[in-house]
Amino acid sequence: MSDTDGGTTPDGERRYDAVFWDIGGVIVELASIREGYAAFLAELAAEHDLDPEPAMETWKRALGDHFGAAEGTEYRTAAEGYRRATAAVFEAESREAPPESAWRPVLDRRLDDTLRTEDGAVETIRTLAEADVYQAVISDVDTREAESMFAELGIADAFAHVTTSEAVGYKKPDRRMFETALEKAAERGIEAADGVMVGDRYDHDIRGASARGLDAVAYGEDAVGPEADYRVTDLREVLDIVGVDRA
Repeated sequence: MSDTDGGTTPDGERRYDAVFWDIGGVIVELASIREGYAAFLAELAAEHDLDPEPAMETWKRALGDHFGAAEGTEYRTAAEGYRRATAAVFEAESREAPPESAWRPVLDRRLDDTLRTEDGAVETIRTLAEADVYQAVISDVDTREAESMFAELGIADAFAHVTTSEAVGYKKPDRRMFETALEKAAERGIEAADGVMVGDRYDHDIRGASARGLDAVAYGEDAVGPEADYRVTDLREVLDIVGVDRA
């Protein structure tokens, strides 16, 4: 594994023509999502006269139970998890939950309000887009949430395709996630050997990508391992690996 070695080949050509991104922990700061959840629960509690701390604990526990009940790499949607978690908050008070049409816009708004990116993520994505590098996403997320985040960040047009676990039905490292993304890339003349995957989890992102023939960029300590081809601490280093000048 190299830190940032990569970039252009001796004849000056780029080393890679494509970059595949994870979202949570790579493009979007995970802490900002948790803050959005907390802000949503605080507003929900205030509106319905609930004790905010128990409400938050009940909501988090129910959401965790929802995701934890998945078998193997089966994907259980966040949308259904939010429904179950919100219902659990009101069930704990022996009350009927408000309709989803009443609380889901609040959740979406709060998530947009708190949304933050990892340092250098948007800058790197835009620079790659300006250089006509193929970019796509492979992420364990609901399609609606991915689209909302990218619209809020102004980077939706940078990606040729967004492969979500909701659309595929499975989570990384399931081969179907990577194969779906690579099938879409092949329509644009991109093969696995042409691309790198940027991820923050070793078993899910790095090993999953490597098994399908992609080189892998480890971002963060949890992504480091023998199958990572590169390790970066700043996402701008992805530009060096691909062979694109920094802005």
